[in-house]
Amino acid sequence: MTSFRDYIQEHQPRFLSELGDWLRIPSISSLPEHASDLVRSADHLANHLRTLRPDKVEIWPTSRHPAVFACWRSSPNAPTVLIYGHHDVQPVDPLPQWTTPPFEAAVRDGRLYGRGATDDKGQLWMHVKAIETLQQCLGRLPLNLSMIVEGEEEIGSPSLIELFRRHPEELTADVVCVSDTDMFQPGVPSICVMMRGIACFEIELRTADGDLHSGSFGGAVANAATELARLLGGLHDGAGRIAIEGFYDDVRAMTDGEREELHAVPFDREVFRTQASSAVETGEGDCSTLERLWTRPSLDVNGITAGFQGPGSKTVIPSVATAKLSFRIVADQDPARVHALLRAHVEKQVRRGVQWEVRAQHSGLPYRAPTKAPVFASARRALQRAFGRPAVFAGEGGSIPFARAIGDATGAPCLLLGFGLPDGNAHAPDEWLLLDNFQKGIESLAHLYEEMGATGQR
Repeated sequence: MTSFRDYIQEHQPRFLSELGDWLRIPSISSLPEHASDLVRSADHLANHLRTLRPDKVEIWPTSRHPAVFACWRSSPNAPTVLIYGHHDVQPVDPLPQWTTPPFEAAVRDGRLYGRGATDDKGQLWMHVKAIETLQQCLGRLPLNLSMIVEGEEEIGSPSLIELFRRHPEELTADVVCVSDTDMFQPGVPSICVMMRGIACFEIELRTADGDLHSGSFGGAVANAATELARLLGGLHDGAGRIAIEGFYDDVRAMTDGEREELHAVPFDREVFRTQASSAVETGEGDCSTLERLWTRPSLDVNGITAGFQGPGSKTVIPSVATAKLSFRIVADQDPARVHALLRAHVEKQVRRGVQWEVRAQHSGLPYRAPTKAPVFASARRALQRAFGRPAVFAGEGGSIPFARAIGDATGAPCLLLGFGLPDGNAHAPDEWLLLDNFQKGIESLAHLYEEMGATGQR
């Protein structure tokens, strides 16, 4: 029997060529002029999946962009894995910053460049080629596989949960596997086991019916910008904690096991500072940097608007000032409760006579993986076989709301097994995927699915 590694190495040029054909379709979900490209992208994927002898391939329409479903049924007694991915991509702006055209799928210096190379066509293609590898090397699939590939992830997945409601039987699984995250760093295979949620708001303060002349009224009437600055300055205390009463009541403390896993991650503080282009750290001083990024909530001011914004000066007292805020929340925090706490804080802090409003924007729930589920140990073994070193449990400070949504919809553990890299320029010019990760990612997935099938693991 040909080994997984030998088969993948032999066919790697073809795998990349096939992926390149898909990457050349500009499936940008946020731009209406690319709606037909989303249809082409779905058709392209469905046609390729048909070459892998599935039991079913279907294109599922939505109110916006189509999703692709496929399934391979090995045995009713075998475990079922649902593979999730997305075929839509981000816009390419600013175009002049691309070294090669964003939809050319260029290979250079051990990397594949192109929009979607890592987010998420390239990572989804690893699963497609892992299926081929298992079929060719074992002569069969050792477990049941289903695949749902949506076309709306980059616009917030508005149709995803509805698809799960419409197709409960097809999307039932014992494990959900998602490759849409990053490894912690090159050469360090990682399983993402925690992600913060998000809750975004806009605060508006109003102190008068219109802007006033600072010479006529300065020092005698309230300035909306000054009032807002005072409010924002009081959102954190001197220790870096969020100074909203009751905010930490729902924050889950780390277990000793979670802390031990976190300390095993090879974090380099100086590398982090270089990546951030900043030597100024903030946040809770009694927590490590990784704890602050992965396990603790944060609050950031994302934008402030008030008064005159043009060149030169205009001596007005702003009557209206707004700020955009984003909270990164952790288990077991809820965006609705954060909204209520923020409103109570603003009401308590603003001066009498100042009109105020707190408007909720988008939100997403945090995710904490059930790492005691057997699939996480299997994934670690699969990664070590492919990469030659132990895998770590890692987190992400950002938010991927669909991970929690899919887990809630299926009741199955969600395995976030990503092969991108933090500096892979997802959403930015010159997005790239490391070819070594592409090869080892396919091998890892093949080993994982083989073990799950052999052990009957659910």
